[in-house]
Amino acid sequence: MSSTTDELSQQPLANIQEKLESLRTEIHQHNYQYYALDNPSIPDAEYDRLLRELQSIEAAFPDLVTSDSPSQRVGSEPLSAFSQVTHILPMLSLDNAFNDEELSEFNRRIVDRLDKDSDFVIEYACEPKLDGIAVSLIYRHGLLDLGATRGDGTTGEDITLNVRTIGSIPLKLQGEGFPDVLEVRGEIYMPKASFDQLNEQAKEKDEKVFVNPRNAAAGSLRQLDPRITAQRALEMCAYSVGFVEGGTVPESHTDILYALSSWGFRINQEMTKVQGVQACSEYFSQLSQKRDSLPYDIDGIVFKVNNMQLQQELGFVSRAPRWAIAMKFPAQEEITQLLDVEFQVGRTGTITPVARLQPVFVGGVTVSNATLHNSDEVDRLGVRIGDSVVIRRAGDVIPKVVSVVESRRPSGAKPVVFPQQCPVCESPVVRIEGEAAIRCTGGLICAAQVKEAIKHYVSRKAMDVDGLGDKLVEQLVDGEHIQSVADLYDLQQDQLAAMERMGEKSASNLLKALEASKQTQLARFIFALGIREVGEATARNLANYFGDLPGLMQANAEELQKINDVGPVVADFIVDFFGEERNRQMIQTLQEKGVSWPVIEVEIRIQPLEGLTYVLTGTLQKLNRNQAKEHLQALGATVAGSVSKKTHCVIAGENAGSKLSKAESLGINILHEDDLIELLTSHGVDV
Repeated sequence: MSSTTDELSQQPLANIQEKLESLRTEIHQHNYQYYALDNPSIPDAEYDRLLRELQSIEAAFPDLVTSDSPSQRVGSEPLSAFSQVTHILPMLSLDNAFNDEELSEFNRRIVDRLDKDSDFVIEYACEPKLDGIAVSLIYRHGLLDLGATRGDGTTGEDITLNVRTIGSIPLKLQGEGFPDVLEVRGEIYMPKASFDQLNEQAKEKDEKVFVNPRNAAAGSLRQLDPRITAQRALEMCAYSVGFVEGGTVPESHTDILYALSSWGFRINQEMTKVQGVQACSEYFSQLSQKRDSLPYDIDGIVFKVNNMQLQQELGFVSRAPRWAIAMKFPAQEEITQLLDVEFQVGRTGTITPVARLQPVFVGGVTVSNATLHNSDEVDRLGVRIGDSVVIRRAGDVIPKVVSVVESRRPSGAKPVVFPQQCPVCESPVVRIEGEAAIRCTGGLICAAQVKEAIKHYVSRKAMDVDGLGDKLVEQLVDGEHIQSVADLYDLQQDQLAAMERMGEKSASNLLKALEASKQTQLARFIFALGIREVGEATARNLANYFGDLPGLMQANAEELQKINDVGPVVADFIVDFFGEERNRQMIQTLQEKGVSWPVIEVEIRIQPLEGLTYVLTGTLQKLNRNQAKEHLQALGATVAGSVSKKTHCVIAGENAGSKLSKAESLGINILHEDDLIELLTSHGVDV
């Protein structure tokens, strides 16, 4: 026994029970803070210490273990099968709307059924429709008694042992005022980050990957071994109550959700209530824009009449409530046919297979091409030309093939054969050991690489040459006006004015932009060189460490690996790049043509904000967001797109929205634009 249990063993049983109850109550409270409020109250190490202490005492006194103890989330033996559960109240599905007209028609039906005037305004509760698995949880006297899937709406499966492993599902309700018997309904889902991590682990083990987070959540929730479910990082968000006995719940839907939050459940922070159907449409538009930045998948918005009395008056049709509707986003996945596979050559020589598809509408646009990544991905998918394939497109993400519908494979389907020669310059291709990609060996003689290298060099985050788009670069290379990035600075007015869609004014503006690009920053120039695996962050770290280019060009791999974000592979790429005589000559030529940057002072290289995460929100008046981001990053800070418990500070401009609200709820330090400028200038940044 530990010293704690040794001491307790000498005490009366009542004292031991009191100690256990105290530990359980404290851990339940910390779980509530962490999962329901997203506001951890203690460090993870302290939480682990409390849990270990509880487990140690329970191991010494097994007769005192209770079903609601936090120690009982994981560890049950596998089931042989799931038993059936009949829902006390049916778990009905929702009717769908796909446009504003159908949403307005839903509102009109409600007003008519309530026998109200046409201008009567309904208050609606609005919630993101999580793309997960619906579940029913039964609590008796505050303790979790049963967890069940929706099933067919009348009968589901008993998954109690599995739901007990999910941290955001309370084993014991918090607070007071909850009914003796309470059915809580919600959606179990897998966050995007957990989904990505799960698939990465599957790939490392050469196991089948999941198609999407919903598929992963469903597969995880229906494991007969709850210990597997416990490893899958599932979450649950409560969205309603069902059966209630021995008590009451509030009289509006949103108030019910707030009550559930006070009793220990996570509810969606994006939910709100609005007046009228027009406000519902506006909310839908707002969430459509935020959809891809959310940490979880949603496939639409659910609108519910907020007043519970009106819900009862409206009632149900056979399979759905009359008082709720789901307005769906355009589908992010569709099935289409793979017509062919072509191979594109990137700026570093990487040859990428691109799927040519029967055009299909997915994610709000018509898609006819999708990436297949590399030969390993083609092998993993087992895809053949002629197959029916599932395409996924989320927001601005490049569409990709996620699976093959093998049951639809035609008899004449052909395997995908990778080329032995570059499809552009016919140079041999190679595959470096340990890499999935194949590469062209043509280097600077490969027209595809020259074009892509120039496009990268002039891009916004590199040398930022306004007016020099991809098509013009291709025209200039194809017309043999330029053969390298250095040739850009030799272009003449008459050459440019004669190009397609160019005139004297456009040519003049482009020459001015090229001239302006000569005065740059070291980090931008390093990034513009297109060194393999050297992105913006790595380029910035290299610039801040060396201060100028000669030190970087002479550095060996060992010294490079002292720099944050530079490992052995990246270090070798950097050494190889600067070890190539043609690259050194190109840099010298660029400098001779006037490309220059200020040497970074030692004081700035100290990275005073290293390890700190900042979030920018709202509109800044004296700086734009990109400038503020670059200044913070130059001082070593990480600039994130969303607020979390790891955020050090939020910079709030005018009209700051949900990020500011979340920061305030988490107690995160908030600075305004003048505070930011003061912070930057105190570290030597000229704003």
